[in-house]
This record gives sequence, structure tokens and C-alpha cells, in this order.
Amino acid sequence: MIPWVHLDTAKVPGGSGELRLMQRGQEFAIMAGSAVLMNSKVSGSEIALAQLATARLRGRRRAHLLIGGYGMGFTLRAALAELGADAQIVVAELVPQVIAWARGPMREVAAGCLDDPRVKIQQGDVGSVIAAARESFDAILLDVDNGPDGLSRAANDGLYTASGLEAARKALRPGGLLAIWSAAPDTIFTGRLARAGFAVEEVRPRSLTGKRIPSLIWVAVR
Repeated sequence: MIPWVHLDTAKVPGGSGELRLMQRGQEFAIMAGSAVLMNSKVSGSEIALAQLATARLRGRRRAHLLIGGYGMGFTLRAALAELGADAQIVVAELVPQVIAWARGPMREVAAGCLDDPRVKIQQGDVGSVIAAARESFDAILLDVDNGPDGLSRAANDGLYTASGLEAARKALRPGGLLAIWSAAPDTIFTGRLARAGFAVEEVRPRSLTGKRIPSLIWVAVR
């Protein structure tokens, strides 16, 4: 078996650990400690997140999306494939090296998505971008953790609190949606979304082959 090679290490701003970029042949992984946060051969949930959101925005002119975290770009690429030429997508990425990796060793995975004129990269925490916005976005897509109880970064906890969800609601245009990926269901969080003023749907996504993906996506409409 081809061994993994450590290509680079990135410090996470705010002193919350580091990320490591690994490569094995044509396969890439981004790790935090011993945990694999993302892998270039596993992209079904990221694509499903984008497709669920963009399907509900079909027909909207000048759709404006916010994606929390670039990851390996699968959510961004899937959204670009579904949206028109007048759309705009803001990607809030906290770790600048993640974008450098996408333009460098993982440029084939990125497939040019960062050069699309519809894309704007905003370095920083997605929570800060949300808090500063007022009726700015048609959709906010979050895939920054394993869900409300599976934080990869403690500072992300604020995204899932009552005040964090209220900020997201205010950042959305009327009829806009907040889509959140989770590794597992969470009935308490579903209720919290409803109390924050969202119409909530729990979706069990399927892959392109029709196979059910073992995860859940909340689609919460303002």
C-alpha cells in the first residue's frame, strides 16, 4: 500500500490547533490530530449539501450564497454547477493555507473553481461573516463540524446556539435557507431551529448513485 506523505501543516487562527495536509498517490486528506476531517475520495455529503440548497433556489435571480469553510471545494464546485452566471458565492475560510493548498498541491481537485468570477474568498470565521450580514444571503451552507455536538473547533459552538441561529436568520433574505450538515440526528437542535423562527426539514441525502449517505442535513427556511 502506498504510504501517506505529510505535505504541510497549517496553524488554525485563534490558537485552536493545527491542520495537516496528507497525500497518498492521487488521494488527499486534511487531518486535525488523528481525525480525518476530509478526504478527496469522499465527497458525497458535501455535494448533497450544495444540491439540496441550490434546488430550492432554482429560478432566483442573482442568488447570493455563503459557504462556511472551503474544505476541499466539493460544496463550492457543486453549487457553481447548479447556479446561473448572475450568482455570487462567498466562501468564508478561516485557515489561509487551505486556499493555498487548493491552488497548489490540490489544484486538480479544485478544478478551477476558485477562479470562477462568481466566487469570492473571504478569510475569516464564518460566524463573524454571518453576524455582520443583514438580509444579505439567499442561502447559508455550513459544513464546518460533524454537527452541533461534533465540534472540530470550540469557537464554532456559537453557530449552533440560539443567538447564533438568530444571527443566521437575520443574515438571510426572506425565504432564504440555512443548510447544516451533521453526522447524526439531533432532536434538540431541530427544536432550537424551529424556535429561532425557521421552517425545518430534516433530509437524509443520497449519493449520485442513489445510495443513502449516513448523515443528515437540516434545511431551515426563514
